[in-house]
Amino acid sequence: MLFNKLAAVSLASLFSSVVTADDVPAIEVKGSKFFYSNNGSQFYMKGIAYQADSVNATAGATIVDPLADFDTCSRDIPYMEKVATNVVRVYALNTTLDHSKCMQALNDAGIYVIADLSEPSASINRDSPKWDLDLYKRYTSVIDKFHNYSNVLGFFAGNEVTNNSTNTDASPFVKAAIRDTKQYMKDKGYRQIPVGYSSNDDEDTRVPMADYFACGDDDVKADFYGINMYEWCGKSTFQLSGYADRTKEFSNLTIPVFFSEYGCNEVQPRQFQEVSALYGKDMTDVWSGGIVYMYFEEANKYGLVSVDGNDVSTLADYSYYSEEINSVSPTSVQSSTYSPSATSLACPTTNKYWKAATALPPTPNEDLCECMSSSLSCVVADDVDSDDYQDLFNYICGQVSCDAISGNGTSGKYGSYSFCSSKDQLSFVMNLYYEAQGGSSDACDFSGKGHLVDKTDVQSGCSAALSAIGASGTGTFTGSVTFTGATSRSDASATGDSSDDNQSSGSASGSATASKSGSKSSSSSSSSSSSSSKPKNAAGSTKASMTSVLGACVITIFTIAGASLVVV
Repeated sequence: MLFNKLAAVSLASLFSSVVTADDVPAIEVKGSKFFYSNNGSQFYMKGIAYQADSVNATAGATIVDPLADFDTCSRDIPYMEKVATNVVRVYALNTTLDHSKCMQALNDAGIYVIADLSEPSASINRDSPKWDLDLYKRYTSVIDKFHNYSNVLGFFAGNEVTNNSTNTDASPFVKAAIRDTKQYMKDKGYRQIPVGYSSNDDEDTRVPMADYFACGDDDVKADFYGINMYEWCGKSTFQLSGYADRTKEFSNLTIPVFFSEYGCNEVQPRQFQEVSALYGKDMTDVWSGGIVYMYFEEANKYGLVSVDGNDVSTLADYSYYSEEINSVSPTSVQSSTYSPSATSLACPTTNKYWKAATALPPTPNEDLCECMSSSLSCVVADDVDSDDYQDLFNYICGQVSCDAISGNGTSGKYGSYSFCSSKDQLSFVMNLYYEAQGGSSDACDFSGKGHLVDKTDVQSGCSAALSAIGASGTGTFTGSVTFTGATSRSDASATGDSSDDNQSSGSASGSATASKSGSKSSSSSSSSSSSSSKPKNAAGSTKASMTSVLGACVITIFTIAGASLVVV
């Protein structure tokens, strides 16, 4: 009798403590709208930007990751629920940390996540854009970590990368990132989570930029488009604020568009009168809601709440926002009855404000870079500091063409090795210079920063690509490339041969997400290294862990009750 009572009470207590809600249905894209995948009802974002420097300072971590500290996210979720939140936007994630508890808590509250794939130290530099192997690995590591959560609404492949007409050449690199991350999920057999872009509101570029990311084939174009919108300040109207003009300008988009940030704070406290307009009849045919900037109060004065340790205090902005967002009831349609008026969009023509090429950088391919590197005779010495690379590039590229390692988002020309590491790129142009000088050993010295190595036979998985690309590195190759591993290479004697045409093919690529938006935020200023190995399925790990916990508890119960337990 004691055992029965003890087992019943203990097991009941155990199971009651781990009960969670079913997984929320994934959000799908059809035409220019979002829909719940389970019942086809339309989905409008009622979101909050959720990241702060002062929150979740995990020991040893360099990214302030708001989804990796359960104490913090579980504290904040009830405040989000009270303002009808169904989406949080995060700007940088640490892929070395565990997010399962916060993701489950958000799921249980019916809250989705839209996350930037970049982080501050691995994102597109609008002044020198690229889409290289390191960025590709960063982006795909985030996808590996989060693909199994049904409450991941989507990923941003960039945030305000092109921010005016002087740097539109960065946009092809972002679009290449969109293309490649979508293909990566397809190749891995993951759920096809939407991937899009978040832009600023620049009057010269906002329309052509939206058209640029929305145009093209499905495997290339963005799945959605966000704009960080701060035009409605204080008391205004749909017409006076600029919202009427923006709604007209974006009415032709064939993908969902929403405010990826909003909430001008020039007049304080913010009364959020724009909320009723955003979810009202004048805008819902074009816009799919928005994300308020932001949850945490910081020096920029955009917060809805202030946090002191574990204490949360709602601010006046929170009260005004709560009143407005809890009063809206946007008109919706069912997926089954919705027929998009258009499914394709012409890419914008180039002009004085928009000069981005429609030709995109190729997909980063590590095997191509390995093939190229292993074929060289003259390479940079391992002990040369990477800080010294630029001086070497400056000299060598004044002597030989460096087109093979360059990418140009305006002309649409991308070198075959423009996505390889800077070390491999430097070795390639060193070898070009060495060959141009007739293969003289002195031509590979570079004041002790270069050296000759023994030539190795070209691997069979590399030969076709290396031949097509050619010694100059400017040819193209579209087949498969396989590098089977490092080959043993030793320093060559003082007289080295020049290498032949067996140079490897690479692809240029270019872009990584900009992290937090412009000058508004002090959030997401730190960086993290991403895990190189494929992370375990979080749902599977959770189930396995739960099974172990249940087993341990049952054994304990039987032991306390004095009963013997045989496990088979």
